[in-house]
Amino acid sequence: MLHWLAAARAALVPPAPGEGAVLVDLGCGAGLLAPHLDGKGYTHIGVDLSLGALRQAAEHGVLGVQGDVLAVPLPDACAEVVVAGEILEHVPDLRRAVAEACRLLRPGGLLVIDTLAATAMCRLLAIGVAERLPRIATRGVHDPRLLVDREVLVAACAKHDVALELRGIRPKLTDFAGWLLGRRETVRMVPVPTTAVLFQARGRKRV
Repeated sequence: MLHWLAAARAALVPPAPGEGAVLVDLGCGAGLLAPHLDGKGYTHIGVDLSLGALRQAAEHGVLGVQGDVLAVPLPDACAEVVVAGEILEHVPDLRRAVAEACRLLRPGGLLVIDTLAATAMCRLLAIGVAERLPRIATRGVHDPRLLVDREVLVAACAKHDVALELRGIRPKLTDFAGWLLGRRETVRMVPVPTTAVLFQARGRKRV
């Protein structure tokens, strides 16, 4: 599912505004986002604690930086785009992670997020159900105490001059059925009216 989400995340990233534009990928893992950014023109910098993951990301052209998303070893205002995909629901300090993400953005820069909401519905579907389905999510990978409070997220971003817009997403059901039957390799993510489970957020830093 991380591959499907990477594709949906990349769809929110516009082409680079000019030569030398930087995209910082927080919690980049093995660089799953990179293939979906091909041709968009960014220098792709990935931040992750795992050296093994950064070595894999480098195979996709990602410039790796070992570091914690709560204390990113990069300068202020260094990026046109900061992406935090499937990472905020794993950090112990949401406000600090948001502050770091916003610190890295240049004025007018774009913040792109996808994560899991702190709701009973999300705990049921994303943890209770998804973690029991083969190939969807590893059992125990999510701590329900760290799921993201949407109001806190929006307020924390606003404090750092980033106004977020949220939308819910889910796998396209016909694609998902085909994937389960072995007839599809990928599954498209589609918008849904509720942000109560899996959601994307996008916002620009005030100039």
